[in-house]
Amino acid sequence: MTASPILIESIELNARLGDTYLQLVDLCTAEQYACGHIPGAVHLDYPRLILSRPPVMGLLPGADYMRELFGSLGLRPDAYIVAYDDEGGGHAARLLWSLVAYGHTCYGLLNGGLQAWVNEGFALDATLIAPTPNDYPVTYNPEVIAEYDYIAARLDNPDVKLLDCRSPQEYRGDDKRTARAGHIPGASNMEWTQTMDATRSLRLKPSETLLSTFAAAGVTRDREVITYCQTHHRSAHTWLVLKALGFERVRGYPGSWSEWGNRNDTPID
Repeated sequence: MTASPILIESIELNARLGDTYLQLVDLCTAEQYACGHIPGAVHLDYPRLILSRPPVMGLLPGADYMRELFGSLGLRPDAYIVAYDDEGGGHAARLLWSLVAYGHTCYGLLNGGLQAWVNEGFALDATLIAPTPNDYPVTYNPEVIAEYDYIAARLDNPDVKLLDCRSPQEYRGDDKRTARAGHIPGASNMEWTQTMDATRSLRLKPSETLLSTFAAAGVTRDREVITYCQTHHRSAHTWLVLKALGFERVRGYPGSWSEWGNRNDTPID
């Protein structure tokens, strides 16, 4: 198989369209998909990807549900699955994290998403593609998941770094979106948009810049990193960025602050 980078550029993806091992998933709005999408992409409405148990949102659905969902999209376990959206990559990254959480190993994010694709002049297709359902086997992979108990047991572990990908206002507790406001003790704050270059169609900043920014937040390759936000949407993108940079031990907290901040037994800074 041709190389399958975690981060792929529009020009490289365009050259691969039609390759049998490539599968594209569009996580833009249904309206945008109908108006135009990357040729060959199937569409996934983001809400289908997450499980909500209010007030806790953004949970990872169970294996049976995900097996059916991935199968309904016609996804193959041996495919190079590339995802994209039109909102900065958070929705697409959450799909990729979910795939990895259920055993998929070959995946990629379109750098800059639909915005970069269009701005570089590549073609869109308005043909609505009906996927051919298949049987997608899932294997739960706990190595990329950090649930509440996992985090609570490691709050004082210097080998583990928590990274809060919300806004500074949410991190400080000024923007209250749950019963309790603040952040998980020991977590550093790095808003997810800090990884993007708004002047380059929301592509990621150069690797050297990203590594320096992460290091300033205490995020280094020698530590296990756990990313979280409100519902593991923004932090799924940061998880993907870290994986693209070669970080091996990175987990995402699916319930994120919607769980931590709504419990009455959690320590909060």
